[in-house]
Amino acid sequence: MTAPSDNSPPPLPPLFGRAVAAIHCVGVAGMGLGPLAIYLARLGFEVSGEDDHMNGVMHAQLERAGIALTPTGGLPGRCELVACSSAVRDGHPTVGAARARGLPVVRRGELLAEIARGKKLVAICGSHGKTTTTAMLVTVLRRAGFPAGYVLGGLFDDDTPPAAAARQQQPANEKRIRNTEKCPGADPHSPFPISPSSFAAGEAAAAGWLVAEIDESDGTIENFSPEITVAGNLDWDHPDHYRDPAAIEAAFAGIFGRTRGAVLLGANAFAGGVRLRQPLRESVVTFGPGADFDFRVENESPDNGRQTLALGGRFPIAAATVRALGAFNAANAAAALAAAHLMGAPLAPELLAAFPGVRRRQSVLLANSELTVIEDYAHHPAEISALLASLRARIAGNGRLVAVFQPHRHSRTARFKADFAAALALADRVCLIDVYPAGEPPQEGGHAIDVYRELRRAAPAPPVLYCNGKTDAMLAALARSVAPGDWVAFVGAGDIDRRAREWLVLADEYRRVANRWATIAVALRGSVSVETKVRHEEPLAPRTTLRAGGAARIYAEPAGEADLRALLREARARALDVFPLGRGSNLIVPDEGVDGLVISLAHPSWQAFEPRGDGGIWAGAGVRLKNLCGLAAKAGLGGFEFLDGIPGSLGGALRMNAGAMGAWTFDVVERVRLMTRDGEVREVPRAELHAGYRHCAELRDGGIALGALLRPSAARPAEDIARRLDAYRDKRRESQPREPSAGCVFKNPEGAAAGRLIDECGLKGECVGGAEVSAVHANFIVNRGGATATDIIELTRIVRARVAEKTGVTLEPEVILYGKEWGEVL
Repeated sequence: MTAPSDNSPPPLPPLFGRAVAAIHCVGVAGMGLGPLAIYLARLGFEVSGEDDHMNGVMHAQLERAGIALTPTGGLPGRCELVACSSAVRDGHPTVGAARARGLPVVRRGELLAEIARGKKLVAICGSHGKTTTTAMLVTVLRRAGFPAGYVLGGLFDDDTPPAAAARQQQPANEKRIRNTEKCPGADPHSPFPISPSSFAAGEAAAAGWLVAEIDESDGTIENFSPEITVAGNLDWDHPDHYRDPAAIEAAFAGIFGRTRGAVLLGANAFAGGVRLRQPLRESVVTFGPGADFDFRVENESPDNGRQTLALGGRFPIAAATVRALGAFNAANAAAALAAAHLMGAPLAPELLAAFPGVRRRQSVLLANSELTVIEDYAHHPAEISALLASLRARIAGNGRLVAVFQPHRHSRTARFKADFAAALALADRVCLIDVYPAGEPPQEGGHAIDVYRELRRAAPAPPVLYCNGKTDAMLAALARSVAPGDWVAFVGAGDIDRRAREWLVLADEYRRVANRWATIAVALRGSVSVETKVRHEEPLAPRTTLRAGGAARIYAEPAGEADLRALLREARARALDVFPLGRGSNLIVPDEGVDGLVISLAHPSWQAFEPRGDGGIWAGAGVRLKNLCGLAAKAGLGGFEFLDGIPGSLGGALRMNAGAMGAWTFDVVERVRLMTRDGEVREVPRAELHAGYRHCAELRDGGIALGALLRPSAARPAEDIARRLDAYRDKRRESQPREPSAGCVFKNPEGAAAGRLIDECGLKGECVGGAEVSAVHANFIVNRGGATATDIIELTRIVRARVAEKTGVTLEPEVILYGKEWGEVL
């Protein structure tokens, strides 16, 4: 018999007690299964795979490893075993086809545990930091020249992963290794923090060591019996699988008990959300700050993106430099160095000095003098707290910390929503993206809106922006609102990395757009008199009765008809939307503000009040209704008393045909002077105006009221008018709230009162953040203090949905969603 060549590949190991040569991987682009598939291919298995969310980065890596990629349901005929990622459900067509053929179907963790049998496995487990710790350990081993195989769960954050340092040791495999080491980008569709590079299978088999990140999420951790186990921290997570902390504690205690050698535990393994109640083995070794730990570490002041660790105890070196910041990265580095020492690798101070980092772990997407943008995989409250605290310490001056969070899995969100809110409250501002389900069905209480509500209950609560499925609108609002010195952190384990990169493009575009708006503002100033105010990014909240909302891209107060005409003609020439603004009642300004030219007739020239000899009154559109009533009363002119308690101006009352106490604005109008968007001035008699319930068509569809000739009902003694005003005021005090509001939110449906329907549904006192359904009048939403427009809009949605559900009546908003349409958010 001919002896086998020295270059012959080693025989394939049996899997699950049977000979297997061909393996098909379902979910092969994911964070766990992709690298394992590549590792299997390097061992010599025939590997194929599929993924519903294949991405370009992983596609290239899998093809370079010789893995055949198939469409969904494309189970190869030669397949002998199917491996699935944790996100793949039983109903998947390939799983069904495999079972129909009698093929074994296993989970990713089960297959990794089977491959690890017979090897000296270093299992990196715990609740947080597994990927970074594994990457650091791989870096240490490669730089130290210590042979080991690995299956990693993170993209190295440069083009030259640590495996490049070992090429000279195995020139025969140089080309193969080079082809599988570079991962130029992140997955735009699924959570992919993976560097698919692994050591050559021959090296791994010869050395016997295998370093792998062990995932506890699906319970497959119970299949591993490591040589060394590392756990930096323990927390309750994955409530879909572990119903309480005791269940996940048992899973960790189990792998510790099955470990043949040392169990290396960090300080946070004794202080996290899971407490080990079972007796620890004698082989437990600890690391952390202070004299009580076997491997002692203290992190010192950072310098130029690095920190120096002071080491003691069983460490054979006194210090080490790591290219990563934060106390949690100091702990990760200590774990990696201690594990390498326990494996027998020689340590040196500079092994982690050039650590490239792991993508999606504090990955810096942009850093300049005005804005810093990072993206991080944190998806548990403890991780988010640690991340935001670390970033907060690095922000200088008046810079704000903005957290953009995408919850991962409905089950985790439902269980930890209050903890997420507490962690996110460390930021100065929070933006919420809808949950990334990772294959889970929706779950009651497990949506981004639930985190939003928890955040709005916090005291003090940071401003929170959530657009209920309108993620693009929310990100656009964020792009407009960032200020010099801000740090924006995109946080989550879903596809938020793709969102972050898209947002960078959007933010750059909005910077250019902001410059465009500023340029337009300059041009508008040049077209009007010096008495006219023209401002860029003018806050509108102080100009509304709700005291909430964002800014106008351009805000103007024309000093007269000539300036108003000039503004309208410039707006028409530049295709700008124009939004008239009175006293700011009966409207909600979205938090993202208004894209257009907001015109307010607040200049004194619009506040004329001129009694005419024939008993009529000429009033300018800028006159406050309360002032109008008072002046008319002094002149002995009655019929306007119903307008006294409406917090608006005459122009707004004309546009909305405002009414109260059974009367309407157009009951006292004889004619209206208006300006069209072309700048043409017209005086229109009442008979030619189309005024109805809560609207005047000519003013709603583009005209701007300049003033009106009003006809009082009759001349009456001032004392009689005063008595009626007092009676109306008393009635309003009894029936309407005193807190800031926009007035009645919903129109009265035919034959019913909106307030009564809302009250009958038990919605008085319902709150979202600082917004509340008034206990005095249910058709008012009031700002109790600190309410955002998002709070108010969300509460409007809740009220409308609840009334429709319980009564079958769909209420229509009476208040204007300024600059938008209600159909965009309801």
